[in-house]
Amino acid sequence: MQAQVSLTVSEAKRLIAKGIAEYQPVLEALREGWVAVAKGTTNAYVVEELTGKKIDKRKYVTGRVVPAGRKGDLGLSAELPDLVLHKGERVEGGSATDALKEMGPGDVFMKGANALNYEERLAGILIGHPTGGTIGAALGMVTARRIRLIVPVGLEKQVPYNLIDASYLVGAGEEERPKNFPALWPVYGDVFTEIEAFRELFDVEAFPIAAGGIAGAEGATWFCLQGDKRSVSDALKMVDEVQGEPAFLE
Repeated sequence: MQAQVSLTVSEAKRLIAKGIAEYQPVLEALREGWVAVAKGTTNAYVVEELTGKKIDKRKYVTGRVVPAGRKGDLGLSAELPDLVLHKGERVEGGSATDALKEMGPGDVFMKGANALNYEERLAGILIGHPTGGTIGAALGMVTARRIRLIVPVGLEKQVPYNLIDASYLVGAGEEERPKNFPALWPVYGDVFTEIEAFRELFDVEAFPIAAGGIAGAEGATWFCLQGDKRSVSDALKMVDEVQGEPAFLE
């Protein structure tokens, strides 16, 4: 059976978060080990799905991309504490990167991304902090301790240029650059998009077939869903549930 659906960016973030909450490596880490969720817009939805509690998602943001001409206070901050769970119980008083000191194989660290080469399973993270920000603080321990790095990221962040080449491009030359000129850090990880969410939740294959729109559908993705009749029907029920998810910022 086939069906076609479209998801706005915020709807896709909600679906990805629901998929993450049912992803087997995450479930195992929740039962037996550690899960740490770094700040980010998509990860704010992940926090809600893992805890079953609504948060002010605007307060779970570090770096962000907004229109250049956007004026006024958007209410965005990193005010809320990072979500760190040990055997399903919240651990207070430390950041997601602090938790890495206690983590090892089978544990999960989540970090969002700004760019994606889906076929290469390669994410790109914009870096504005002089020491590499969250990923700079995390990646050494993630690699050395064999922690699973999960990258929740929507397909709207796909770019048609090789991210490794792009990272060299923005780092090349010695000319002086503005202070807000970010570097780009390519990261291999367990990329988790809408495709993985449909697969994990319903055993349905989701094929992106179109993108974009207007009136709030800017960045939206059209999917062709394929699977057995019951699975696709269940997936359509979930789509009905997430459609209407408010934009991250109204």
